[in-house]
Amino acid sequence: MLAKDIIVDGFGRVREEVHAAVGGLAPEVLNARPAEDANSLSWLVWHLTRVQDDHVADAAGTEQVWFTGDWGKRFGLDLPRADTGYGHTSAQVARVRVESGDLLLGYHDAVHARTLEFVGGLAAQDFERVVDERWDPPVTLGVRLVSVLSDDLQHVGQAAYVRGLVQTP
Repeated sequence: MLAKDIIVDGFGRVREEVHAAVGGLAPEVLNARPAEDANSLSWLVWHLTRVQDDHVADAAGTEQVWFTGDWGKRFGLDLPRADTGYGHTSAQVARVRVESGDLLLGYHDAVHARTLEFVGGLAAQDFERVVDERWDPPVTLGVRLVSVLSDDLQHVGQAAYVRGLVQTP
């Protein structure tokens, strides 16, 4: 199995778990916060997708799906255009609300497709390319993709947990 196949499998698992966490929920459940300063399921899925979109687009040297697919306008959030949710305050988390899970799933699926397109075209040596020199040691593409996968899996697990906390029987 090639490294790219493992990465593709990992992002496929993220997509499956996003669909399982979001599917069939009403907006009041998607946007519910289990505690005053807790993250909502909507925020968690939006954030993990924004980070994936941002980081993969940067590594690929392409425009983010958020911009090319006009997702920012579709979401209509009162946040800066390039915001990914990193470091959000409780008030900023509260601004991420959706009227339907379809919006979250549509954006996630579009980012997923772009991610698979990029990763599917990689050769083994591409994973060694340095994509971020601000760290010591510098971050390679392989490390960046694993980092995004790790972040995505943590947040989708949190989203599944929030679903269990706030979902009404």
